Amino acid sequence: MSTWILLRGLTREKRHWQGFPEQLARELPDAQVVELELPGNGELNGLTSPSTIAAMAWHCRAELAGLGLPPPYHLLAMSMGAMVATAWAADHPGEIEACVLINTSFGAFSPVHRRLRPRAWVALLRVLLTRSERSREALIFDLTSRLADPPAPVVDEWVAIRRSRPVDPRNAFRQLLAAARFRAPQNPPARTLILASAGDRLVDPRCSEDIARRWRCAFAIHPAAGHDLPLDDGAWVAKEVHHWLTGSGPA
Repeated sequence: MSTWILLRGLTREKRHWQGFPEQLARELPDAQVVELELPGNGELNGLTSPSTIAAMAWHCRAELAGLGLPPPYHLLAMSMGAMVATAWAADHPGEIEACVLINTSFGAFSPVHRRLRPRAWVALLRVLLTRSERSREALIFDLTSRLADPPAPVVDEWVAIRRSRPVDPRNAFRQLLAAARFRAPQNPPARTLILASAGDRLVDPRCSEDIARRWRCAFAIHPAAGHDLPLDDGAWVAKEVHHWLTGSGPA
């Protein structure tokens, strides 16, 4: 049985995966799927977020050791979580069997205006200046999802998450600083699949293409989804992972 570790991104927690862990488990019936929190987020919101990606990876390793789950691991991670997965695989290659990195970007691989789209800066500023919790989550939804259905149920869940486990603004800043500082290795630290979304309003999908080209690794792009690809089309992600592992599809 393989162990799959799921890692979210900036200020988000494992509940933001929504139904994706179950979708992945159905596609990979022999896998054990484990969702981890990054320090400062979710169940760990009382901790201080490290200001380096490597320290976040170290915390994940310690958490798994505490759970009694030995390596090797498969890592599936998105955005900042994909940086954590990359650092983990680079620093401890014997622990990581494979990585799936979703809608991420690396400094020195892509220019800053692609790593965070110019229009996204305006949207994020509106998020910071908005006092209403629901308005904030609605803005985040609009920035990260391209779902055609009315967003109310998802946004309501996100508001409940924010209220029950708020992220300290200082931790949000430390996570952003860690992501800005991170520099990826020049070569893939493990067998890697890169997934991107053509409709990503936050990070230009060419950042994922840059990584795949530099590392010469497998790459697939969803034609319509937004930044939160597992939310918009988790079934597609799970199938791409299955195809890649088995060699039965385009990835």
